[in-house]
Amino acid sequence: MITVASPLLSRKGYYGDFGGRFIPEILYETFESLTAAYHGARQDPEFWKKYVAILSNYSCRPTPLTYAEGLTHYFGGAKIYIKREDLNHTGSHKLNNVLGQMLLAQRMGKHRIIAETGAGQHGVATATMAAKFGLECTVYMGAEDVERQYPNVFWMRQLGAQVVPVTSGTQTLKDAMNEALRDWSANMATTHYLIGTVCGPHPFPEMVAWFQSVIGQEARSQILSQTQQLPKAVYACVGGGSNAVGIFSGFLEDTDVELIGVEAGGLGTHTPHHAARLASAQASIGIAQGYKTQFLQNSDGQMQDTHSVAAGLDYVGVSPVLANLAQIGRIRVTSALDAEVIEALKLTLRKEGLIPALESAHGFVQAFKEAANYTSQDAIIINQSGRGDKDIFTIAEALQDPDWHRFLRRRAVKD
Repeated sequence: MITVASPLLSRKGYYGDFGGRFIPEILYETFESLTAAYHGARQDPEFWKKYVAILSNYSCRPTPLTYAEGLTHYFGGAKIYIKREDLNHTGSHKLNNVLGQMLLAQRMGKHRIIAETGAGQHGVATATMAAKFGLECTVYMGAEDVERQYPNVFWMRQLGAQVVPVTSGTQTLKDAMNEALRDWSANMATTHYLIGTVCGPHPFPEMVAWFQSVIGQEARSQILSQTQQLPKAVYACVGGGSNAVGIFSGFLEDTDVELIGVEAGGLGTHTPHHAARLASAQASIGIAQGYKTQFLQNSDGQMQDTHSVAAGLDYVGVSPVLANLAQIGRIRVTSALDAEVIEALKLTLRKEGLIPALESAHGFVQAFKEAANYTSQDAIIINQSGRGDKDIFTIAEALQDPDWHRFLRRRAVKD
């Protein structure tokens, strides 16, 4: 049976120096209503009963914790275990949060859902659950991400969602979130904005962390069952931060377990082409999109352009939960280069027959660098937050696959 444990709770919307709620007055009543619905749900056993039943029977939880025998033998150090969120329905961890917020939307009497998405996994999860619950759905997605993540765009539309390409700014996740906030401001009475990560104004970071904590609670129970001990380390990629907060939450009180987040190093943190907020010296504290955290911004507070081979990691900010955990030293944050990510993906394919999403593969990079530093009696966990089917275009291009290029040329001739 799945139990949904309490996450780290904010203190009046803050995690240390980060978080808060910085919103226009027009949204105040909507946020108060959402906060009341969220707190009411936490205290309502029927809400949890329904939530758990759907997770178990529809979303196929709990997801497995898989022993990666091939990778373990290859590196010759720690036993490597992979938390298989790619086997969650719709192919990533995103559905955990989407389901919870859909139930809250029903509780509030909202019949329309809007969302932002980068890699498209949150968008697919939102479109899927909107179809199941019979709700109207609009997904905002940066025009650049629409191009590189088209398989997810296709499925969102087939599920009945309206996908709106955002052509402003960098045409990526930051800009999609801005457009969603504008929509919400104009349609508050009928619409719930289903933020996909542990960012945004309070109560979103706390609420999303709560729904995603199921990952960490499962992983902790599973590793103890399989090895009779806690892992030495847990690795997860960090974009906004929901999969990392989710799996880390199961081990936060186990101070002997090191928690490592891996951001998008892109073409290098010495260049402008990356999205490393906590793992570089280039971010600074700012307020944007309704909350306070570390942002990649210039001296005037203008948001910088970002880059990552993984569409879901090129967000300009980071969860206030993770910003605080990094500041107090509970988590270590590193970054992975685009080229390293592709190599880690190739190795995982060949040694385990698994296809991690490009986002997830960032966590694999750091785990692979450090696996040999442990003994054969130790265990480490990597969170495979999503599957890589959606990345076929990007991966094929990165690998310079000749058959892929021949396919593109044939398509161009036909067109």
